[in-house]
Amino acid sequence: MATTDDLDVQRLRTTLGEKARQARRRARLTQADVADRLGVVTEVYGRFERGQVLPGIPSLLKLCLVLKVSSDHVLGLDKSRAPRWAEPEHHETPSLRRLLRTLRQLSPAQLKVVAQMVHLVQKSSGPPAVP
Repeated sequence: MATTDDLDVQRLRTTLGEKARQARRRARLTQADVADRLGVVTEVYGRFERGQVLPGIPSLLKLCLVLKVSSDHVLGLDKSRAPRWAEPEHHETPSLRRLLRTLRQLSPAQLKVVAQMVHLVQKSSGPPAVP
């Protein structure tokens, strides 16, 4: 089961890859051109553009210099609001975020017990109230 952190990392990888691809195409460069300038093989750079890997900070800096874009741009930070990968899901309340942090620290067996308790509470209290 993917955690919120895993989903955030995937969103970041996707954003970085999309922004890099757009910048590369604007610069009229091929993936091989960019890979050569970064000192990596074309296949590695291709995986980066597809959102399969994240570059390290030194590679990200080189990428920005090669593509002549800011790191804010490739990270999706150049908008007036938070980038898609940094937005909390469903406008979670602080109490829900605290509960989620606590749940992430539980073992699978403990999570199973909590899930069973939640199921019992749901059954005994009827349908949830709509806010």
